[in-house]
Amino acid sequence: MKNKKTALYKLHQKYGAKFVPFANYEMPIQYAEGIISEHKATREKAGVFDVSHMGQLFIKGKNELTEDLEKIFPVDLKKLSLNQSKYSFLMNTEAGIHDDLIITKAKNGFNIVLNAACKDSDYKILKKLLKNKYEMSLADNLSLIAIQGPEAEKILEKIITGVSKLNFMNGNWFRFLDENIYITRSGYTGEDGFEVSIKNEFAETFVEKLLKNGTKLIGLGARDTLRLEAGLCLYGHDMDINKSPIEANLKWAISKKRLATGGFIGYQKIKSQIEKGVNKVRVGIKPEGRIIAREKTLIFSSDNNSIGEITSGTFGPSVKTPVAMGYIENSFCKIDTKIFLEVRGKKYPAIVSNLPFYKKSYVKGANKWVK
Repeated sequence: MKNKKTALYKLHQKYGAKFVPFANYEMPIQYAEGIISEHKATREKAGVFDVSHMGQLFIKGKNELTEDLEKIFPVDLKKLSLNQSKYSFLMNTEAGIHDDLIITKAKNGFNIVLNAACKDSDYKILKKLLKNKYEMSLADNLSLIAIQGPEAEKILEKIITGVSKLNFMNGNWFRFLDENIYITRSGYTGEDGFEVSIKNEFAETFVEKLLKNGTKLIGLGARDTLRLEAGLCLYGHDMDINKSPIEANLKWAISKKRLATGGFIGYQKIKSQIEKGVNKVRVGIKPEGRIIAREKTLIFSSDNNSIGEITSGTFGPSVKTPVAMGYIENSFCKIDTKIFLEVRGKKYPAIVSNLPFYKKSYVKGANKWVK
């Protein structure tokens, strides 16, 4: 099957993108200056990411929809204010993660941003779970553009007045070229930033304006180094259908109220894992020296027993050291525990590390919008 292209494909070509297939799309992995330059541009100023391959799902409904979605997601959706977003999961009965996602309360229901590789299967799963009771649509007429970095607010404010009033995980409607666009203050880099949902036909003009105001285009390569420094999971690598939120060290994303009351898919397994513990858990790992431990690298204890596996690994340009995440046996997950990584047949020392490797710079608090 031929890979799809986003509405920004020609713009990526214009700016010298190198493309790779990713989740059935042709996506830019880097531009002419390279991954490290793009990474630093995001950390020091602001980067623009085409994330239009991700799914934008719209579900229309009132109070009954909220109740039905609470039977699926481990989030306190009744407490969400208008345009507020939460990070959550779509799980099976064994608490295996079908997908991680962002769910937002809208005027007429809920909007959900899904991972590109999972969006079609997520749609089918949710359609079945909701018993075809609600109008559901997976948009193909919308692009999703992320602006990330310490100058993201200043640059975006020049183009869209009022975005500076948004706080982390809150959004609102704005105008661009006399069109409604939806902007959320969120991201996947560990930096302050925004994600913009905009009609395909206006996406290129919007990105060109961002570039003229001092941002740089960023490909999937730097997106990966940025998110890994920030300790953020990549679906299909650091979590999947065989891992639960407890094993993935993401218990914080399940609301305390929902942990107490249950009533969502996977609850019994989650409850059991919290009470009894899990065999392996996701941790941060810092290799000593300059060795980079990639995905599938085996992890050993000091007495040479295999205790786990790396799920993501790279060199962190901002922290100036190799960084990794992986799953290791619970008894070895204490911070600063010495472990060994087998790279090309040789074992190298490493330590279990706190996450994130790079301190996040999110803008927190309630939405300042006066409704």
